[in-house]
Amino acid sequence: MRKYILATLSLIGLPILTYAQEMGLDEQIDAAFGQATGWFVNFIFYQIPITDEIRVFWVLFPLILGATYFTIYFKFINFRHFGTAIKVVQGKYDHLEGRQAHKVDVSPTVFTDDGDNPDTIRVEGHTGEVSHFQALTAALSATVGLGNIAGVAIAVSIGGAGATFWMIIAGFLGMASKFVECTLGVKYRDIEKDGTVYGGPMYYLRKGLKSKGLDGLGKALAVIFAIFCIGGSFGGGNMFQVNQAFQLIENVTGGENSIFYNRGWLFGIIMAILVGIVIIGGIKKIAKVTDKIVPFMVVIYVGAAIFVLIAKFDMIGNAFMQIIDGAFSPEGVAGGAVGVLVQGFRRAAFSNEAGIGSASIAHSAVRTKYAASEGLVALLEPFVDTVVVCTMTALVLIITGNINADNASLNDAQAILLTSSAFESVISWFPWILSLAVVLFAFSTMISWSYYGFQAWSYLFGRTKKTEYTYKSLFCIFVIIGAASSLGSVIGFSDAMIFAMMVPNMIGLVLLAPKVRDEVTRYFKAMRTQGEA
Repeated sequence: MRKYILATLSLIGLPILTYAQEMGLDEQIDAAFGQATGWFVNFIFYQIPITDEIRVFWVLFPLILGATYFTIYFKFINFRHFGTAIKVVQGKYDHLEGRQAHKVDVSPTVFTDDGDNPDTIRVEGHTGEVSHFQALTAALSATVGLGNIAGVAIAVSIGGAGATFWMIIAGFLGMASKFVECTLGVKYRDIEKDGTVYGGPMYYLRKGLKSKGLDGLGKALAVIFAIFCIGGSFGGGNMFQVNQAFQLIENVTGGENSIFYNRGWLFGIIMAILVGIVIIGGIKKIAKVTDKIVPFMVVIYVGAAIFVLIAKFDMIGNAFMQIIDGAFSPEGVAGGAVGVLVQGFRRAAFSNEAGIGSASIAHSAVRTKYAASEGLVALLEPFVDTVVVCTMTALVLIITGNINADNASLNDAQAILLTSSAFESVISWFPWILSLAVVLFAFSTMISWSYYGFQAWSYLFGRTKKTEYTYKSLFCIFVIIGAASSLGSVIGFSDAMIFAMMVPNMIGLVLLAPKVRDEVTRYFKAMRTQGEA
């Protein structure tokens, strides 16, 4: 497979890019694509006018309202069982699994009244591809990324320090949405005879809604989700990541004197080869990489932020006062209190992707027979992504004085440099560390989204080696295109597809919430039986 992908890169990817750079084909494609898809992008990212100064993305409403509903419906499980979630990741409850060898004859076309494959039910507790920790890091790698660095800088520039408070609140609420979707991901997954897991919203929408007598709706929503997921994997989960990483590397390594100057294709080839090597091995290989990269880059980034906070220790109190005052009584900030709230909620939702459904694809591959156990693990994601990493970025920006309305119009690449300069004011050599972090963030996001996209691709086109090779080859080609071209409309369209995934997913989550409650009851009953709860 490695030879197949690398050969495709050299025979197809490079000639296309050479021609595009010489003839300006990428700009022509981008303009035409923008005209054809602009209506869809404008619809997904339509902003509802609240006041003359405040406009709110409509996609925030179902995401935040859904997260609030799940928090209440599950009796604040995101707070009450936070400690339990940590213990599950640590393996404290592994003895509840009682794993034993089972003979399995998987029949994917036959399901119980509850929408599950009978053979899959027997095997779910005893097979899977990754551990709880690996599933968590694989999903985290797709969310902890450039948004935590660039997006936060833009959010606090527009909404002021107070946006940080609402960002944290939204992060806590998003934990409930992650819990629901990832519990469903495990409950309704498919497992092949060789142990390969196929899961995610495509499966719980189809099988879960079928169990509620909504077979037609479930099938339609599953297909719609899969289409959106594939598009998002090529753009927001691929081209955007490598494009932003390239721009920072080009700048840090000398700008016009850099070896990469105007050679995005070179950076793209390097990244494509690295990505190709990893994604060949599927979720097991991806998880083995992410369970090392994610802890490393989070520790390095958060460690640097803590160093800045210690160096500016006398300003921490004032920073928190700015956050509290700005959250409830902002002055001179666009949109007032509501505008600050919107910016905080927007950054949290756009960063941790709670309610989008993507994370459930990674979590469905876990080794467990209790779906709710992985749901508990998943609720840690928004906490790490938003409450910890995003908050650290915001604090550094506030303490170093790098937030003002003049920065509100920055694009993502410029916002990364703003965050970099904030760290650099205390740690002179940090831009090099941040560059490494950005590349690792981008790389880990890409390999995880390749898995998401492949799962959706296989749902639509089958689970053959041919379809697998086709998708993974295309994904690697798009890595090079993303680094070498300025396809703003293409990336904008794919970003819109990521948030469009929310529509079918949230419908399924609300309708299937009672199924999740049953799984919670079953898991905690097992705990009580063992004297753990």
